[in-house]
Amino acid sequence: MKRIFFTIPLLLLTINMLADTQTTRINKNLTIYTDVMRQLDINYVDTLNYDDLIETSINQMLHKIDPYTTYIPKREDDELRRMTQGKYGGVGSLIMYRDSNVYVNELYEGMPAQQGGLLPGDRFVTVNGMDCSGKTTKEVSDQLRGKSGSTVSITIERDSQLITKQLTRRDIHLPAVGCAEVLHDSIGYIFFNEFTTNSAQEFLMALDSMVQANHITRLIIDLRGNGGGLIDEAIQMVGFFVPKGTEVVSTKGQIERSNHTYTTQTSPIFPDMPLVVLVNGQSASASEIVAGALQDLKRATIVGERTFGKGLVQNIRPIAYGGHLKVTTSKYYLPSGRCIQAIDYAERQRGHQLHRDTAGGILPDVVLTDSQKLDITYNLYRDHLFFDYATRYYRQHPAIASPTEFQLTDSDIEDFCQFLDEKHFSYETETGRYLGELIKMAKQEDIDSTTLAALEAFKPRLTGDYRAAIQRNRQEVEEMLGGEIIKRYYYHRGYYTYLLKSDKYISRAVEETKNSHKH
Repeated sequence: MKRIFFTIPLLLLTINMLADTQTTRINKNLTIYTDVMRQLDINYVDTLNYDDLIETSINQMLHKIDPYTTYIPKREDDELRRMTQGKYGGVGSLIMYRDSNVYVNELYEGMPAQQGGLLPGDRFVTVNGMDCSGKTTKEVSDQLRGKSGSTVSITIERDSQLITKQLTRRDIHLPAVGCAEVLHDSIGYIFFNEFTTNSAQEFLMALDSMVQANHITRLIIDLRGNGGGLIDEAIQMVGFFVPKGTEVVSTKGQIERSNHTYTTQTSPIFPDMPLVVLVNGQSASASEIVAGALQDLKRATIVGERTFGKGLVQNIRPIAYGGHLKVTTSKYYLPSGRCIQAIDYAERQRGHQLHRDTAGGILPDVVLTDSQKLDITYNLYRDHLFFDYATRYYRQHPAIASPTEFQLTDSDIEDFCQFLDEKHFSYETETGRYLGELIKMAKQEDIDSTTLAALEAFKPRLTGDYRAAIQRNRQEVEEMLGGEIIKRYYYHRGYYTYLLKSDKYISRAVEETKNSHKH
């Protein structure tokens, strides 16, 4: 007993000494940092922007920790709302950077940009008087966003004409359910965008509507490209399908309050409905909680690619002057005990190179691969030619068939090829590019003329005939081009519906739902 009596005070003393040492190190480094800023203020030759310097130093420090621990200054309250609630004050458009300019890429249906007459392909000239030439998408986006009800003045260029618009910003709510459709044989399909406030209820309403109106008996949940969001929404979604009180995920961190076990809080609404969940390499965080928990609980079949592997949990903490810190507080673990985090960012702190653990993420029950070929489709997409042709097509065709019925014809494909001729499109394969570099290198290395002639003679075989290449890849070209055209008329809602016809992942998911048995 005496040994225990003396050991406990010694242990407490050791802990206090370690805590004091850590506090001393922090205070020492803060003193050094403050003194550096003071010396700059007194001695530097020019006037410095201290707000910018401090924010840069904070961001660089946090970047060295992990990509998810970030500083959100007060001026970016809209971004904080977008992350947590799925909405922000703005005009409702996606924008893209291209050729040193920013363009309208896509419009949200029913939002100010669409109602105000902006079109994909419009080039931003000025926003609130700011010259947009050479500006980044973030700089233009910062001007477009603002308090709901405020106005923004936009000048765009379309067909060499300048057009000025006055748009009134609104709260832009990004729907969690991107698409809810009934497939054949009473199979429901829901494309789920992100886990934001009330997104689980939005999901439930879409599902219940299909059950009541169409009597669906099986469901495909599409989480491809879903980067996650609020963990509570993920728990609630799983709770629709498993018994009350079921463990879904647990979190473990450095401090006690970061340790928590999350269980379902309500009785299941669809306890026996067969489920298939689609995932890919961009499915992360809350998406992985849903897919991984349903897999561990043997409640769903997971189909697709290994997921991203983000098993880090962030909490948002208020800090001085209205800012916030989104800080990684713990890792989450699925019911089987596995942690899906694929990268150990602590390795970077130890000076080691980061690597991805091949055991990270969720490995689907049915693995599909989406091989990215560097073919004609890649070249056309890279050069924005699908986008540009869809812009022209929209202006020449006042209306088209519904997303379920629309199909490109042979004359449409021929018109597209003529458009490529007008754009002087030259299809050079990646192999051809490499051969060109090889020939240059061969000349520099004084390779004999016979070998050089043989290489030169081979080059025409690798110079692509783009018309022939389009015919070889006709289905893929039609999917990409048709999808871009559909977005002009039916926006993202119609785009998802259009892709249902040819998506191989969905086709396989349909097969799996037919093979599913009640759990």
